[in-house]
Amino acid sequence: MQHNDYLIDIGANLTHESFDKDRDDVIRNAWHHSVKQIIITGADQQSSIQALQLSKQYPGQLFCTAGVHPHCASECNQDTLSVLSDLALQENNVAIGECGLDYNRDFSPRATQRKWFEKQLELACELNKPVFLHERDASSDFLAILKDFHQDLPAYVVHCFTGNQDELEAYLDIDCHIGITGWICDERRGHHLHEFINIIPDNRLMVETDAPYLLPRDLKPKPKDRRNLPEYLPHIAEAVARHRQRDINEFIQTTKQTTLNFFKIKALS
Repeated sequence: MQHNDYLIDIGANLTHESFDKDRDDVIRNAWHHSVKQIIITGADQQSSIQALQLSKQYPGQLFCTAGVHPHCASECNQDTLSVLSDLALQENNVAIGECGLDYNRDFSPRATQRKWFEKQLELACELNKPVFLHERDASSDFLAILKDFHQDLPAYVVHCFTGNQDELEAYLDIDCHIGITGWICDERRGHHLHEFINIIPDNRLMVETDAPYLLPRDLKPKPKDRRNLPEYLPHIAEAVARHRQRDINEFIQTTKQTTLNFFKIKALS
């Protein structure tokens, strides 16, 4: 399907090793599928550094975040925060994160996750940067921490939202933006989103692939490679627009503007 405007992928893990052999092709193919701006997710110190380096190769097209995912919270120390601070001050950096809580996997102790989540929120407040947030099976603690900081943060998005309606309403009540992925295309786990995705205000909704993770299950024909790619973002956008009962071109325009405003990036002419 041809669209009148282009899409912005707010979360792609382009530093992931699965892209080492064809990263430039992946970025080029995204462009040809109308995904013309991409925000590369920083998930730990090293990937945050790599994300900045990669973004500099594609000025105006690629941007990056700097943060430590809760899975990696055990690796954090004060030096890590100093590195994140330096990265966040660079021109191509648009947010602190990915940071938050993940009680589904518990790869880092929960107390450690909470400590470094708070530290990264403090850093975002200090630098006046938006925050790219991760939450899974931890909404109660996540909300409690976020409520302590939300009035001092310029903006924050709960990326890859997969929760229930009560959780969504709680996030919207404290002015969260919401990122929707191909999870909504998963008939096993994501169908519940169809029932209430329309309660997200237009100016709070953004779309993302979380590539190479979360390949949309309903892609046809099914890709031989299980990697998710930024070029599949139009498929996700069409699913979201359909379940919100919106015209796809209007939806793309609105979502793009929301994203530009949130991350304070310039649109491509």
